[in-house]
Amino acid sequence: MSTLAQTIKNSVNQFMPGHGACAGCAFPSIVRTVMGASEKPLVVSNATGCLEVTSTIYPRSAWKTQYIHSAFENAAATISGIESSYRYLRKTGKLEREYNFLTVGGDGGSYDIGLQSLSGALERGHRFVYLCYDNEGYMNTGGQKSSATPFGSDTTTEPSSETDIGKKRPRKNFLEICIAHNIAYGAQASVHNLPDLFRKAQKAFRVEGPSILVVFSPCITVWKFPEGNSINIARLATESRFWPLYEYEEGKYAVNYFPRQYTPVEEFLKLQGRFKHLFKNHYSQNIIAKIQSNVDLRWEKLLKKAGK
Repeated sequence: MSTLAQTIKNSVNQFMPGHGACAGCAFPSIVRTVMGASEKPLVVSNATGCLEVTSTIYPRSAWKTQYIHSAFENAAATISGIESSYRYLRKTGKLEREYNFLTVGGDGGSYDIGLQSLSGALERGHRFVYLCYDNEGYMNTGGQKSSATPFGSDTTTEPSSETDIGKKRPRKNFLEICIAHNIAYGAQASVHNLPDLFRKAQKAFRVEGPSILVVFSPCITVWKFPEGNSINIARLATESRFWPLYEYEEGKYAVNYFPRQYTPVEEFLKLQGRFKHLFKNHYSQNIIAKIQSNVDLRWEKLLKKAGK
């Protein structure tokens, strides 16, 4: 059995089967892969969201590690206090065992509601890994838009119509905001490439300070696609350059995957019900062309940062 397969198998003992996530949901695989990459026992702080709701409904819990549920806005503050207490106990000889610290949040609890406490934790330099499973909206509460929701997407708070494109603003670049805090390591990964995510998580846990993992996590119910298509959609997101795989380490960028052939972003969009209005209304081609232009521009900027 490969190292990745064995560690993911072992991490099942930390995040157990039997949780209430949707069939085909991406975040159980993401969480197990990241937890399996830790070489030390974990303390987990989890923001309110899909993961928390589906894994901690009383009286059951899928977590078999040290786990704290925090509110939407303070998961990073919670882990800051825990990590500070840990350093004090280690310094005073009251604790011998070593731990790693993991904070998990969706894009609502990361890009939006939790950004202030995360910013403070990054600036103070606490040693923890922040994992954002990015499903591009408030999926736990019905599919409202977040600042991670892509331009042109249909949401319950900014719906599409025959005359309206849906979300009118581009998504926030969360990872770049985190990198601007002078962190040592940050990476963008996807559920369709778990070996890449595992390698990045290993690096993140070894950093002396805060590190960031932002992982693409397709949502079956709100993105509106068949439950067996999560991995294919995630793969198309990367092949079309909508979601590049890259990392930032000690001031340098590296692109981890270069698509072998050109895949229009339209191939990624058309498999999802949240974009179906873009293929049947009069404004369709202009909006799809604009999305493609934005994807191409972000890709070129990334290549320049990586010296390509």
